[in-house]
Amino acid sequence: MTDPTGRGLSRAERQAMPVALDVAVEIAKHNGVCIRPVVLRRLDIHTGTTEDVNVPCGTTLEAKCPPCAKRNRYLRMAQCREGWHLDAEPSTTPDEPNEEQRWLVEFRADMQAQRDAADKAGDDTTDLDAVLAGLDEEINAAGMRGTLLGRTTAKRTRSTRRRQDAPDLPRRVRRNTTLGRTFTGSDGATYRPSLFITLTLPSYGRVRAGQGVPVDPDAYDYPRAARDALHFSKLVDRFVQNLRRVAGYDVQYFSSVEPQKRFAPHLHMAVRGTMPRAEIKAIAAATYHQVWWPSVDEVRFEGEHLPVWTERPERAEPYPDGQDGDYLDPVTGELLPTWHEALDRLDADDEAEPLHVVRFGPQVDVQGVLAGTPDADQCIRYLSKYLTKSLGDTLDADDPARRDHAARMIEALRYEPCSAACPNWLRYGVQPKNARAGMSPGRCRGKAHKPEHLGYAGRRVLVSRKWSNKTLAEHKRDRRTWALEALGLADEPTDPHRYVWKPVPAGDDNIPSLALRLLRMVAERQRWRATLLALEARATGQDLSAVELQEAA
Repeated sequence: MTDPTGRGLSRAERQAMPVALDVAVEIAKHNGVCIRPVVLRRLDIHTGTTEDVNVPCGTTLEAKCPPCAKRNRYLRMAQCREGWHLDAEPSTTPDEPNEEQRWLVEFRADMQAQRDAADKAGDDTTDLDAVLAGLDEEINAAGMRGTLLGRTTAKRTRSTRRRQDAPDLPRRVRRNTTLGRTFTGSDGATYRPSLFITLTLPSYGRVRAGQGVPVDPDAYDYPRAARDALHFSKLVDRFVQNLRRVAGYDVQYFSSVEPQKRFAPHLHMAVRGTMPRAEIKAIAAATYHQVWWPSVDEVRFEGEHLPVWTERPERAEPYPDGQDGDYLDPVTGELLPTWHEALDRLDADDEAEPLHVVRFGPQVDVQGVLAGTPDADQCIRYLSKYLTKSLGDTLDADDPARRDHAARMIEALRYEPCSAACPNWLRYGVQPKNARAGMSPGRCRGKAHKPEHLGYAGRRVLVSRKWSNKTLAEHKRDRRTWALEALGLADEPTDPHRYVWKPVPAGDDNIPSLALRLLRMVAERQRWRATLLALEARATGQDLSAVELQEAA
């Protein structure tokens, strides 16, 4: 008889035995259960009872938990499908404010008047400012969008005149609609076609077909590739703006950013409505984004020669730029220009050129798609193909050429400024925005500098506001409502203020082990699946026994 504890086995035999927790994790993955649930303690303020709830970790598309990432992908696919070929205008009229909302805004107006009067009289306004901040939070919690403060800082403006090397675009009179044109076929049927567009960045050097690695790595333009990746999201914004100007209607889109084999980001976009392919390609060719940042041509500080942080004198009011210190040259003691001072110098130079100009490449693919066709389903699957993966999943450690290509790309990104607050600005003699002690070039913690993101720090999925007339949370509630109705469970709306959620401290003895929590969640998921299969069998007239349902689950 085999010893269940395995004490009579050799070390090699014991090492070959599967780990129980690993088996539980694989079973959880197979059943679509989150393998990294977060335990939150929920307090019901009506009854005073507390309950520990396992919350799935997958709140973003880039969830590291495969079941959560897969579930989010299906949610995005449903969102894409519902909004692509709408035949009716989405409802965008806001609701009328209720009495509570009106009272909050009126009360804030009174408090604002008191604050302004106190400020004019030279009195201390600290308490009134705290009251106004609390009222702003209550206004948003009461179901109102936006803020009553508006812009609190002046916006820098630059000339909007187009570059001489960019072609001009026509501008049509805009119609107040989000729907594309319809066409009537010879059979009398009405068709509402839409578009599927793919945009790529330009070439940085010849690459090997099918591999994406440079033929000559020394001739490959890595600095330009890094800057294009860093600012790709802004280029996409400009493309949407130009698309709406030329189309003449409020174009709605669902797009996803994916990596190419050469590690450059490219865009797949589902567009509601149709336009001539030549116009789409002309818009892409005329779209650009200028990065108006200080120059990075001269490296002033590197190695051991780095700027030194010095504290500013204390004062009653905070400094206008929000900093409590400055970086200075360790040799001369000269203060480095702050971010705002560097931009002021750039604005004052009439002959200044942008740091970088991002453009699309000449490869633009445009396809017409009809609703309900296999092509539409294939495009939706293609749009969501990479949403369960990180941008860095394309790295192939087994291929030395790709490994070297990735290393060169990551090194090009290391010292490239990713934002106004990036510590890399110290390398070029400029203080980052909101500078603080401890900053060092090459050690930026920004998302863009991490190898798994390959320079792209923007959102992976970009959806226009009037795409499906629903938020992602509303799509999630729709799926939840359908599942609860199918399971015969009540879906009663709950008061959002009824529960107070708190994280459970690490090491809490009342929390079961991860393996036990996974087993309970798997059992619950299997019960749900068995119920759904029974309902499906009943709808199709089949007669499945309990044993068959158990096996199917």
